[in-house]
Amino acid sequence: MLSRKILRRTAIAGISLTGFAVLSVAALWELDRAFPPPLPATLTVSTEVLDRDGQLLRAFATPDGYWRLGTRLDQVDREFVDMLVTYEDKRFWDHRGVDLLALCRAAGQFATSGHIVSGGSTLSMQLARLIEPRDSRSLASKVKQILRAVQIERRLSKQEILERYLTLAPYGGNLEGVRAASLAYFGKEPKRLTVSEAALLVALPQLPEKRRPDRNLGIAHAARDRVLTRMVSAGLLGEKEAARAALDDVSGLRRKLPALAAHASYAMLPKAEPGKPLQLTIRRSVQQGLEQVAKEAARKLGPKLSVAMVMADARTGDILGEVGSADFFDASRSGWIDMTKVVRSPGSTLKPFIYGLAFEQGLVAQETIIEDSPADFGGYRPKNFDMGYQGDVSIRQALQLSLNVPAIRVLDAVGPARLTARFRQAGVNPTLPVNEAPGLAIGLGGVGVSLRDLVQLYTGLANGGKMHTLHDGTEPANAERTTATILDDQAAWQIDDILSGVKPPEGAMQRGIAYKTGTSYGYRDAWSVGFDGRYVLGVWVGRADASPIPGLSGYVSAAPILFEGFVRSGLASVPLPGRPPGVFNPKRDELPVTLARFGAGSDGLVQATPTEPAPTIIFPPDGARVDLGTNSADATPLVLKLQGGRAPFRWLANGKPLAGIDRRRTATWQPDGTGYSTLTVIDAAGRAASVKVFVE
Repeated sequence: MLSRKILRRTAIAGISLTGFAVLSVAALWELDRAFPPPLPATLTVSTEVLDRDGQLLRAFATPDGYWRLGTRLDQVDREFVDMLVTYEDKRFWDHRGVDLLALCRAAGQFATSGHIVSGGSTLSMQLARLIEPRDSRSLASKVKQILRAVQIERRLSKQEILERYLTLAPYGGNLEGVRAASLAYFGKEPKRLTVSEAALLVALPQLPEKRRPDRNLGIAHAARDRVLTRMVSAGLLGEKEAARAALDDVSGLRRKLPALAAHASYAMLPKAEPGKPLQLTIRRSVQQGLEQVAKEAARKLGPKLSVAMVMADARTGDILGEVGSADFFDASRSGWIDMTKVVRSPGSTLKPFIYGLAFEQGLVAQETIIEDSPADFGGYRPKNFDMGYQGDVSIRQALQLSLNVPAIRVLDAVGPARLTARFRQAGVNPTLPVNEAPGLAIGLGGVGVSLRDLVQLYTGLANGGKMHTLHDGTEPANAERTTATILDDQAAWQIDDILSGVKPPEGAMQRGIAYKTGTSYGYRDAWSVGFDGRYVLGVWVGRADASPIPGLSGYVSAAPILFEGFVRSGLASVPLPGRPPGVFNPKRDELPVTLARFGAGSDGLVQATPTEPAPTIIFPPDGARVDLGTNSADATPLVLKLQGGRAPFRWLANGKPLAGIDRRRTATWQPDGTGYSTLTVIDAAGRAASVKVFVE
């Protein structure tokens, strides 16, 4: 009977204990749900602006003033992580937030020594302290950390715990996280740390203010050495390796975090989302080189002058480097103004496109003679930069010497409206005086464009006439990106060939680039734009307030910066585009009579006649695709027809004259291959008409 009572009481007690345990677990579960740890889905970190390859260009401090860079484990040296875990929490991968053995050891050490020898805190407990700072080092605070650590382990993986610790750990001053510390103390990301550097970063978070090397170098040195000794004891480092690391100096310098591409970075801020880095098309090495060139050049040029630069990939439209001013923080140079986007007079930098259109229309060849002498264009009397005149020069010489009068003669024949229309088709809208139509003055800078616009136009010259809209990542997501033709490939090659022969500035390193300079009216802006077979670099020099600068010129002030910028960009040189099939570039004695000299009138201008309409090609129509069976044995010639104009007529195919001069308004042409071709007719008055066709 007694045994039955004992069994019954034992069963009741067991059931009660089980029920109590269940209730306790349920209560703890509810408490865990009711009082969760403050673990935001995304930490508040510095906004980062990255380059095209993911390298840090610039970071912005958090709203509370800390440099706190988001950190993933794959961004950190693995040996550093191993040293951190070994030093702080060697059973980190095995426990569930609390290391009971470490706590017992810490309690025993305290009992025997009377002071704290080791804290017994796990990395999870340290993360709990970082996300919920304690008011004191009391027993209650320690118990709270323990409970929070258990909660954290239930919610985050070990990798996530490590990543949050590496993002939030204090490293002295307003530095938080291993990436900010590595950049500030070593000038590099923590992906490839030396043993000495890793040991110092392990030691700092325990006493970040006391051990920070920029203020207490000796203490930091000793703390690093203690970590190295512990690593030898733990078997993570060999004695010789640790001894070598101990010989490394600990730098007492705190560096600034990367601060490249200031204007573009600030322009990106409206796109910022919590925890997500922003990315530009810029390449860090290019940006760094260009900024250094601009800063050095501005110092040499003198006070208040600034320098802006844009470098782009002509094949994609990607901006690889852009410097809005010589120094963003230099108020004397108005450094906060992004001069790559400010509209200014481009001087002579648009002349290549004037001549390019003339090549397209078959009006000129490189050796065509044009007169450089005083001329009056309906009251407009352009003068050369040096106020002198060369007399008869070739088209090649006129462009290379940037002579003004020949350029205006050609623009008068091509038409200012046609030039500006071509710019607009290419996505560049020149700023004209209010209520004024395009006039001849635009050929000498009487129009407004930005440096970025200018580089966009020149990408067409570097890319066989095909131009891509420039972009750097700051544009709206729905911004239109277009590809346009600024010149046909044959005309573009003619311009490339001419500009590649321009003499480099004195002392410049030869690079095989084609370039053009320009100086705006009143010596307010100096320009230089150059390109090889892939990259285009534009340079502007001047004052942000548009004040005149005596002695400023594109060749003297901007061209040396251009050549130095190409060198310091670090980009490999790419050969200029090769000669397209069918390009006609005769010597002077090989020129047909209609191309021997530009213009038919007494003043050298192309003369229109009021009695007959200008010639118009009516067949084939512009843009037509014609199947002539060119690749077959029975290929047929193409019949050409025109209306208007004054006989006799000269026909050209791809700039090369067809045999003879004909008074009839029909002709035939036998193409020598398939693809695009430009057909031009010139009448006796020097007026021309062109169409572009695709031969199949």
